[in-house]
Amino acid sequence: MNSYKSPLHMMVNTTPTQFWNDNCSLKDLAFAIEHGASGATTNPLIVSQVLEAELDQYDEFIRKLIRDNSMATEDDIAWMVNKRMAVDGAKLLEPVFEASGGAAGYISIQTNAKHYRDTQKIVDQAVDFKTLAKNIMIKMPVTFAGVKAIEECIFRGVNINATVSYTVSQALAVAQAVERGLARREDEGLSSSELHPICTIMVGRVDDWFRKVMTKQGIIVDPIAIDFAGVAVFKRAYQIYKEKNYKTRLLVAAFRNHYHWSEFIGGDVSMTIPPAWIKQFVNCDITVENRMQNPVDPGLIAQLGKHFPDWEKTYEPDGMKLEEFVSYGATRDTLMQFLEGYDSFIAIIRDIMVNG
Repeated sequence: MNSYKSPLHMMVNTTPTQFWNDNCSLKDLAFAIEHGASGATTNPLIVSQVLEAELDQYDEFIRKLIRDNSMATEDDIAWMVNKRMAVDGAKLLEPVFEASGGAAGYISIQTNAKHYRDTQKIVDQAVDFKTLAKNIMIKMPVTFAGVKAIEECIFRGVNINATVSYTVSQALAVAQAVERGLARREDEGLSSSELHPICTIMVGRVDDWFRKVMTKQGIIVDPIAIDFAGVAVFKRAYQIYKEKNYKTRLLVAAFRNHYHWSEFIGGDVSMTIPPAWIKQFVNCDITVENRMQNPVDPGLIAQLGKHFPDWEKTYEPDGMKLEEFVSYGATRDTLMQFLEGYDSFIAIIRDIMVNG
């Protein structure tokens, strides 16, 4: 690898492919930046896990918030802590942001998972989060309400990261909502040069969903077909994005195997990689070469289409209508995990608040 520190470092320096650190731990983020990371992301589950693991770094801050805000609820305190974590990460990424002219170096903070049905609450929280730092990106779910919020947030100049997203139809809905928001800005004579919208496809959670269905229904397919389900979805969405010249950039999330990294090398995409996977990729011997251009084996796609009714919903550009997004299996599973993660986060705050 010559002067490159790792395969990840080589990737970001020799291809258009970028990566982020998939949590808000400052220690993990610093390590990722050493190897070329240009962003970070959080969600309710991640925030809960980081706070539990690094509570010593935030304990006194939380106690001071409780002392200084006598009328604050545990939810109020939790969001103050969440914002602090995002601001700390933003500071660490600020040099990347400045060096890129604002094109990279963002940390994503997610809107309240409980608001997945309420456009106005998503927008209001996103607009509030935008004030935290210049390199803040706001995550919102690709539900019916979330897609409407994406358009409105783009119009208001908010950098968005669409999440809870698994299908080609969801990715297209995001890109189209962004284009509508940009057109509205143009009509108002507003600049969009500082907007760098992201659409996440949680490829590993696509695999999780089909693996769950396979187990529950006793379906037999080549195991590699499941491992490539999310890869196939992402590559199809990427092809359409390029054909349509959408401004939105696709991002890979939810890693389950090395294909979720290696198959996308060479693409003009980002990926948010959990710290444990970053460490594995730093020390691996997988070659850095353009695999984004390689199509997924049609035989594997045929197996998925033959055995899984949900494959058409997942893979086809018109697979689902906006109203159906919230009832998609992976969406339901992820929302439940995010809501449970938020509850765990609240439980940590509650314990300090009540028990001292």
